[in-house]
Amino acid sequence: MPDLIAPSARLHSAWLEAHAEWGPGVHEDGFGLLSSDEVDSPAGFAAWVARLADASDQVNPVAADQVRCTYRWIVEGKQVLGGIALRHTGNDAVRWAGHIGYGIRPSARRRGLATWALGRILDEARVLGMDRLLIVCAADNVASSKTTERLGGVLENLRDTADGAARRYWIELGAPSTQESSSQPQHSREPGRALIIAVDRRDVVVAARQHRP
Repeated sequence: MPDLIAPSARLHSAWLEAHAEWGPGVHEDGFGLLSSDEVDSPAGFAAWVARLADASDQVNPVAADQVRCTYRWIVEGKQVLGGIALRHTGNDAVRWAGHIGYGIRPSARRRGLATWALGRILDEARVLGMDRLLIVCAADNVASSKTTERLGGVLENLRDTADGAARRYWIELGAPSTQESSSQPQHSREPGRALIIAVDRRDVVVAARQHRP
């Protein structure tokens, strides 16, 4: 059974295994990984995890050009299956890219993990007092569109961006639905990579395009 946890330095080896499955580059949506992060060594990985924790801490001040963000990893047993990020504030980056970004490693797709994790992070948003969330995905990313709609996303419009057409959805947060509260994901037949645009608090990383091996 999967779980949604805060990033942990104890999962260094498991995270590197997932990272290798994605292939080289900074494209694991929902993890807040920057090109400047060194994650191969235990010390570098621990420093990165500490930065993610700092980004989530409500006590720490956030600069006007940065975004407070809650990071969660999707884990099962000793494996890291994916990550999801909830951005709390509504600065220009969030208004452009949305409040949530996530990614599921290739071998764990088609299991309903994206829908399950999105439902769980919506509950965390309620606890934070958030009542309306923007989710943005590439217009041709059918998996992300279906995941968002399944959790109550209402399409606002399609907009042209530098990276192509994008769908903009809004989710109004009321009481948790049965799907959102479920402790286990429901298997999905949706193909491909269920991704939303990912944004780190110090950098804007566009990652809504379909995966290219």
